[in-house]
Parts: sequence; structure tokens; C-alpha cells
Amino acid sequence: MRRIALVTLVVDDCGEAIRCRTGALGFRLAEDTPRPDGSRRVVQPGEPGTGPGLLPARARGEARAARVGDQAGGRGGFCLHADDFARDHARMTAAGMTFLEEPRHEPYGTVAVFRDLYGNRRDLLRPAG
Repeated sequence: MRRIALVTLVVDDCGEAIRCRTGALGFRLAEDTPRPDGSRRVVQPGEPGTGPGLLPARARGEARAARVGDQAGGRGGFCLHADDFARDHARMTAAGMTFLEEPRHEPYGTVAVFRDLYGNRRDLLRPAG
């Protein structure tokens, strides 16, 4: 079976991205390998069978740097599923994540839009059912 395994997210600094994702977002670090060119191969969350992991990549050059914080052209580009919405919302709020709305209930689940470390819009979602 073919599936999307990793999604690249352009960031200013891989260390900063790791701290945000392992702290505020609660992901684990699956890989952090230095590369000969001075870059790093970083993979989060990397849990087999749970969907694609993130591959934070440091922006090199003006064109890539311009995409940091605008990965999806101002739309919500990533949806973070929560098994316990209240717990995750509270942890993220305490860690300084900016929510753009109060949690709301939709037919598909409980959701709230937030901005990540770089300003990308994301959804925190507890799917219905």
C-alpha cells in the first residue's frame, strides 16, 4: 500500500520547531540526524500507522524563507487530531499557542483554529464518534 509518510514543513530553526512540537503540541521526536551539509533530518511525530509525520526543514534562500508561516496560503494547512480535546487545548494554551477562536462543536467534531510557532493556521480537532 502506498501512503504519504512525511510532510515537509519549512521552518526558521529546526531546534525551535522541535521544542514547540515536543512541548506545546506533545509530539515525540522520532529522528534528529545531522547531515554532512550542516542541515538536520528531523522527523516528528513518526508514529507508524497514525498518518504522515512532519519533516521540519530549515528554510534556505529567500523563496523558502517567504513560505515560513504561510505553508498553505493563509488556509489551515494541518489538522491535529486530539483524543482528549480539553487536555490538549489546555496544554497548548498554557504553552503559549495562540487560538484564534473558542472551541466549537461541529457535526464532524470539536474544533478550534490556532496558529503554530510560525503563524501557520492549524486545526485542533477531536473527531466526532
